[in-house]
This record gives sequence, C-alpha cells and structure tokens, in this order.
Amino acid sequence: MRWSEEEYQEFINKKSPKHKKKSKYRNIKATVDGIEFDSKEEVEYYCKLKLLKQAGEIKDFGLQPRYELQPTFRKNGTTHRSITYVADFIIENNDGTTDVVDIKGLETKEF
Repeated sequence: MRWSEEEYQEFINKKSPKHKKKSKYRNIKATVDGIEFDSKEEVEYYCKLKLLKQAGEIKDFGLQPRYELQPTFRKNGTTHRSITYVADFIIENNDGTTDVVDIKGLETKEF
C-alpha cells in the first residue's frame, strides 16, 4: 500500500497524543490547586469542601481514598488479584463520622 504525504500526515496526526480517546461519559478534566480532577463536577465539589472546612462545617477531607475490598489470594494453584475501590473524596465530619463520596456527572444504570 502506498500513501501520499497527505495521507501519511493524517494517519500520524490521528495517532498523536493530542488526539486522545474521549472519556466514557464525555467528562472534561480540570486542574485546581495543582490537582488534576476527572471532571468539572469533581472540581466544584472539591471547592465546596474547601469552603466547608474553612467555615468549620467539616473537620477535614481527603482525595482518592483507596479501599481493599478483597485481598490477593491463591486457590487451586491460581493467584487471584486483590479487588480495590478508589472513591473521589473522604470527609471527616465534626461529629466523628466519615463519609465516602463518589461524584457522578449523570445517572447511569450502575449508579
């Protein structure tokens, strides 16, 4: 197969990193305070949490907490990987309780 220079450049441009695959839910990444978030909704929630902490409404909050739901194990000579869940935020409330929050931009059947 022979390509013209124009066809070759078009092929190269499609493969370049600036033509990234669109996200599953069409969310747009955004950066605030040097932190990259997966969506504008996450940025808005982060800013809200900062204000709530500053106002003393919540004790503290964190980003991307990871939870191991099932550890790695071996069964019948096969190793099964651990299962983990990464939430978007964890909030420590003033009353000592903790909330784990996942931000969704739209309702899906999994939601």
